[in-house]
Amino acid sequence: MLPRSAIRLPEAPTLVVGVTRSVWLSADGEVAEIGQKEAAARIRAGARPLLCHAPAAARRLGIDPFPALDLLELFAFVRPAQFCVPTPRGLAEALDLDPPAALAEAASALRRTAVRLLTELAEDAAGRGARPTAQAMADGGWAWGDAVLDVLGVDRDDRMRSPVTGLDVWRDLAEWSEHAPSAPPASHPVSPAEARQRLADLLGAASEQRPSQADYASAATAAFLPREAAGEPRFVLAEAGTGVGKTLGYLAPASVWAEKNETPVWVSTYTRNLQHQIDQELDRLFPEPAAKANRVVVRKGRENYLCLLNMEEAARGVGVRRRDAIALGLMARWAARSRDGSLTGGDFPAWLVDLLGPGRTIALSDHRGECIYSACEHFKRCFIEKSIRKARRAEIVVANHALVMTQMARGLMEEGGGPTRFVFDEGHHLFDAADSAFSAHFTGQEASELRRWIRGAEGRGRRRGRGLKLRVDDLLGESADAADALDKIIEAAAALPDAGWHQRCADGRPGGPAEAFLVAVRRHAYARTAETRGPYDIEADTNDPAPDLLAAAGRLEECLHRLEQEISRLRSHLMRRLDQEADDLDTAIRMRIESVCRSLQFRAEHILRAWRHMLASLAGEKPAEFVDWFSVDRIDGREFDIGMHRHWVDPTTPFAGTVAAPAHGVLVTSATLRDGTGDAEADWRSAEGRTGASHLPSSVRAAVPSPFAYDQLTRVFVVTDVRKDDLAQVAAAYRELFLAAGGGALGLFTAISRLRGVYDRIAGALDEAGLQLYAQHVDRVNLPTLVDIFRAEHDSCLLGTDAVRDGVDVPGDSLRLIVFDRVPWPRPTILHRARRQAFGGRTYDDMLTRLRIKQAYGRLVRRADDRGVFVLLDPMMPSRLGGAFPEGVEIVRQGLADTVAACREFLARQAENKVP
Repeated sequence: MLPRSAIRLPEAPTLVVGVTRSVWLSADGEVAEIGQKEAAARIRAGARPLLCHAPAAARRLGIDPFPALDLLELFAFVRPAQFCVPTPRGLAEALDLDPPAALAEAASALRRTAVRLLTELAEDAAGRGARPTAQAMADGGWAWGDAVLDVLGVDRDDRMRSPVTGLDVWRDLAEWSEHAPSAPPASHPVSPAEARQRLADLLGAASEQRPSQADYASAATAAFLPREAAGEPRFVLAEAGTGVGKTLGYLAPASVWAEKNETPVWVSTYTRNLQHQIDQELDRLFPEPAAKANRVVVRKGRENYLCLLNMEEAARGVGVRRRDAIALGLMARWAARSRDGSLTGGDFPAWLVDLLGPGRTIALSDHRGECIYSACEHFKRCFIEKSIRKARRAEIVVANHALVMTQMARGLMEEGGGPTRFVFDEGHHLFDAADSAFSAHFTGQEASELRRWIRGAEGRGRRRGRGLKLRVDDLLGESADAADALDKIIEAAAALPDAGWHQRCADGRPGGPAEAFLVAVRRHAYARTAETRGPYDIEADTNDPAPDLLAAAGRLEECLHRLEQEISRLRSHLMRRLDQEADDLDTAIRMRIESVCRSLQFRAEHILRAWRHMLASLAGEKPAEFVDWFSVDRIDGREFDIGMHRHWVDPTTPFAGTVAAPAHGVLVTSATLRDGTGDAEADWRSAEGRTGASHLPSSVRAAVPSPFAYDQLTRVFVVTDVRKDDLAQVAAAYRELFLAAGGGALGLFTAISRLRGVYDRIAGALDEAGLQLYAQHVDRVNLPTLVDIFRAEHDSCLLGTDAVRDGVDVPGDSLRLIVFDRVPWPRPTILHRARRQAFGGRTYDDMLTRLRIKQAYGRLVRRADDRGVFVLLDPMMPSRLGGAFPEGVEIVRQGLADTVAACREFLARQAENKVP
């Protein structure tokens, strides 16, 4: 073990990059505050500094990514599968070091962080498998390689024979084991008294008693009564105001029901953030980690997990691409320590994607559906298969809306008919989740993905891709007919878009029937759209298509029909083999055939059939329950996809029929289920319409109000003298309000261009005041990481769009001001137009807008001691939207100067009241 005094850092300067200035600490200890241009010049001259989050630093300096000693890489190596906020302060706090209070202190704090991490590695290297991984990464040119090898006592000249050594994490992972099938679930109810008692046990005797939480838990038991008839679930709509404690409120009856009936309850969320919170709350129910590991499972879609076969294939390519060893080494370190191998949330640091790039992180998942199941040598160690099997024997499965709906629609729920009880938290998002799950899209990207799924990577060099033939050839047996069907599938898939399709379509040089259709769609969209030069998507109705578009659609429909028929024929052969060779097939082969058949059925009966119906409707009558349109999708004016779309006018119709009706009990809950029109019955009917309850025989309503006195905890202002179409005025308002609050401010925007414009105008002023400003779509940092930074940096400010409004959960003083740039009316799309006509015109617009404002306002107060100010910079806000705010909260309309003064006074007074 090396003493700390023996730890030697690389001879390199340390760089901390602020918004408008940087701090440079030379290797010999000289500190200088320099401008961004000077810092950029030093890096261009060859300096390789020690820093935190190199991509974010490059963005602030306005230069391309550059070589650096990134402390986050070292942290990920030394402490794999552990969280830290990716800032100098966050690193210091994670290591129990004194956090820096200012930019100038951050440079020396980073050097102390490096010493602490290397010391920790030297003291605890045994059993971690650090040496071979470190050497593989050093061979790939890792900046920290020499320093890490020194503390590990590895001779730098002792080269490995195989580049895979040190990256082959799959060899050491534990295998899962099969268990006997579970018994059919019972249907014992949960009484209100049982739910209240379980809630009391979860809270503990020393916890504050909240009668409203117990009332909510009692009401939720209605979803756990036995159903009386098939297709008539016990459907409960339960609104619980912020502060009620709804998570523990529904976990109480859900956990009792799971124990009594020996079958899991599925708890579903819309956001990954809430999945993580629920998982943490379940520590109360299962305080022993070993017990929790067996009784609680967090489930996500297959595309969210590390695929070990993809990891191996990437590692075996390191001999050619040595630089990839750095990313794969950090991924290997994480995978060896990960709880479940999930690449989204959980113990995977989201900032690793920023550092390493998606190609060697999240792209290592099976996001294309290319799994070969039991034919894979890693099958028994597979994170996905392990999660599926654990879910069968768990008591609580924490999933998400997209997974539940997709699995139910495809019939992929677990053995025994699937779950019978669901809790849908964030129930106000059910409409949007169903809209995504039950829609259909024939686009260049979607169709080219299907071609790749069938034909593989088609010789595209470095790209991984296992075609259908490779995955199923050994399952066909001796059937020449099955082999013929497979060959015809591969041949028919050539009609789909190939690599480079987008450029060919833009040039009018289609390479096949699908590309010819996309060229015609693009021409139609540009012809029917008034404004084509802006940065946004182009949309066009599908009515009255030109003859060439109809002809292209007809040819494509014939090709898709042929492909669907051959896929169905192959599936029939495989199903027949399951039947005819039932006595001879071993379990692994049977499981593979069943999985392949489900996959073939989904693509034939769901994807291809939906595409064919869409194409056929262009020459005929479109079903009234759908809305179709053509689009050219763009980012900042740059085209990236072309296609035809079909959505349900009311997506809760398939949700009710596919998910809710087969269930025995469903609890839909949220703090914002109901609209705020002032008409209680109308508000409940609106909630029933947006959750699918209106399509079921009956439902139960329950509402438990928030215990918070919002009229005392918050202030709401509508600024009347800022022109919302003058970005300079809007930016000035943001600047003065953020300064008045002293940070802790969230700025919400209805358009990315407005967000960027405001950022450019206010970043310097806030930096001069010592306030850090972060922004979605500006910083080279993904959104979950930005939110983590905002939560941790007490006086920072964050700018974001819709995703921030829905996904931020920041209790405490880190969020004390929300500023909305204007009323968040729905975007005037073709889809919205159809729903507006179906659901009440202006009333529908108002409902959506109130719910968005209600969600944004609800971010301010998450616990009893929170305080905050909500400001809307839109003098045109109609009074009928005031129902978005709790009863008793006054909406004050006044000028900007008065609002700034009122904001400063209110927050200062609240801060004084908090001083002990």
